[in-house]
Amino acid sequence: MGKGRALSDGVIKKIILSYTYVAIWIFLSFTVIVYNKYILDKKMYNWPYPITLTMIHMGFCSSLAVILIKVFKVVEPVSMSRETYLRSVVPIGALYSLSLWLSNSAYIYLSVSFIQMLKALMPVAVYSIGVLLKKETFKSQTMTNMLSISFGVAIAAYGEAKFDGWGVFLQLGAVAFEATRLVLIQILLTSKGINLNPITSLYYVAPCCLVFLSVPWIFVEFPVLRDTSSFHFDFLIFGTNSVCAFALNLAVFLLVGKTSALTMNVAGVVKDWLLIAFSWSVIKDTVTPINLFGYGLAFLGVGYYNHCKLQALKAKDAQKKVQASDEEAGKLLEERESEAKRNETQD
Repeated sequence: MGKGRALSDGVIKKIILSYTYVAIWIFLSFTVIVYNKYILDKKMYNWPYPITLTMIHMGFCSSLAVILIKVFKVVEPVSMSRETYLRSVVPIGALYSLSLWLSNSAYIYLSVSFIQMLKALMPVAVYSIGVLLKKETFKSQTMTNMLSISFGVAIAAYGEAKFDGWGVFLQLGAVAFEATRLVLIQILLTSKGINLNPITSLYYVAPCCLVFLSVPWIFVEFPVLRDTSSFHFDFLIFGTNSVCAFALNLAVFLLVGKTSALTMNVAGVVKDWLLIAFSWSVIKDTVTPINLFGYGLAFLGVGYYNHCKLQALKAKDAQKKVQASDEEAGKLLEERESEAKRNETQD
């Protein structure tokens, strides 16, 4: 009875920890999104410079990652050749910089709630790009599910009260670049046995992002900032915003490392609903019934997609257990046969 209770306590503790990691990630992701919206929106803090804001994040995160790895040695840097860095990390860094730039830019033109609805297209983009790059197998059932998600998002877009074509283009571009980055991480890094946690990821990728972002910044935002004599760097606003962005990366590592990527996907749906509710009740963004109906359809599609992935993971684990059991049985059989032969020789 004591042993059963100990096991029960262990399971309860694991569940509580999992929910804690989910709550931390939702809170930080929620905070970063709302904070970025506050800084970039012309009706709020009125600092519409998304490239500069992204560069501040990357500069802060890369500096802190270098200090944590080189000075405090919190984690060991990954062994990586120059060729691997140029062929794998640099393309991923370029895509990440474009994704961050476009997604932050979208907050200037679109509401927080509508952006979260458009982000429901992420599974569609990841699957489609995975099929194009031959990382995923085309399945008509999965593609039908992807089309249902797209249809739901299209309805949500149709019902958007403050629809902005340029903002939608920017957010869809951000989704496409982020999906491509996720697929390339699997192809270029995971296939080579290179696994980057958020600290090592920022250590290698953030400086690369900073370099890529500096090119459009010089031509697009630097001339405007230079001519704006009233501009002053607010260390409190941008410092706390950067700390939140760095903490979010660590939270992703905690959530995925201690639970799974699938848990993060499910938690992401919960976060989106919270953001939509917050956007409607606090920021006073207009959320129409057609918006909610369309996003509801997309939500069901994403939920079904996550369910299918969970079933596939369970089937894969079960197959591994069967294979391990067969291998163990084979070893036992070999041992018995060899023992029988030894006994025959002795006789």
